[in-house]
Amino acid sequence: MTRCAFIIDRSLPQGLVANTAAILAMTLGMERPDLVGPDVRDADGNRHRGITSVVMPILAADAEGLKALRGRAASQEPAGLGLIGVTDAAQQAKSYDAYAARLAETPQEGLRYLGLCVHGPADLVRSLTGNLPLMK
Repeated sequence: MTRCAFIIDRSLPQGLVANTAAILAMTLGMERPDLVGPDVRDADGNRHRGITSVVMPILAADAEGLKALRGRAASQEPAGLGLIGVTDAAQQAKSYDAYAARLAETPQEGLRYLGLCVHGPADLVRSLTGNLPLMK
């Protein structure tokens, strides 16, 4: 069974939390289109586009917790864990090219993660995120 969780820096303002979640979700949808259900119709026959077929909790961590979680999650990628990250390089860039250039100049240790998405085997996702609180 596939499980998915978003983990976002709890110190971010509400708008950046929403933006970070949207970026992670968009990339997840591209990476895992199998997690999007088929289109459905309401009682009047109107089409509603498919939405996620898995629960996607939004969890909270601080900046150091995100960095540590990213390291632990990256080590689990060979076991089938998917990992998506949004860094401050994305937040500060005015274009995708500027984002790519800034990321290319910044070593891993210098990145500040705003949010992560981990997805894959339920036991792996739970082992990494089971102790994190829901974002409130």
